[in-house]
Amino acid sequence: MKHEGNNVFSVFDEIISKEEKEEFLGQKSHVVWMTGLSGSGKTTLAKYLERKLLDSGYFSKLLDGDNVRTGLNQGLGFTDADRHENIRRIAEVSKLFVEGGIICIDSFVSPTIAVRKQALDIIGSEYFVEVFINTPLEECEKRDVKGLYAKARKGEIPNFTGISSPFEVPEDPNIEIKTLNKSIEECGEELYNKLLPLIKIT
Repeated sequence: MKHEGNNVFSVFDEIISKEEKEEFLGQKSHVVWMTGLSGSGKTTLAKYLERKLLDSGYFSKLLDGDNVRTGLNQGLGFTDADRHENIRRIAEVSKLFVEGGIICIDSFVSPTIAVRKQALDIIGSEYFVEVFINTPLEECEKRDVKGLYAKARKGEIPNFTGISSPFEVPEDPNIEIKTLNKSIEECGEELYNKLLPLIKIT
């Protein structure tokens, strides 16, 4: 904070605007918030989208449990309070990426309408793209190579979404990808093509 005469200026008055950064990068920044059950294919599709965007000339940053819970959110568990704090921190970081003109891809179960609304309220509806990766629970269990669902059904993993903790299906997602009987490439291309009109500068 500095003073010039009777005027007080914040450092934020001097930061390059989001619009100027978007113009430089040739894209409109958004948060692509991917929600769905564990094993639905969120992270796989997020990685596909990240590569597709880069190959198409768009700059993005992927956030998921692997690179968030090992650092920024290390120490948080899966209680309702910890889930809300986990999402709050992710949303705040994602907002910073958006302000920097970057497309932020967030891949998180974010199981309730309330936690997703929390993220939307922080980021802003203008920049928030809710993507529902719609995969039936039975299919997610078939894909579960780590055996997490089996452990959850035995009571070995508490608060596991879809088993001992609810997953609330998005009421009106911006994009819905149904993965059953589709390849990664088919789902990835569908996601990219639906997202493109939002991030493309016309």
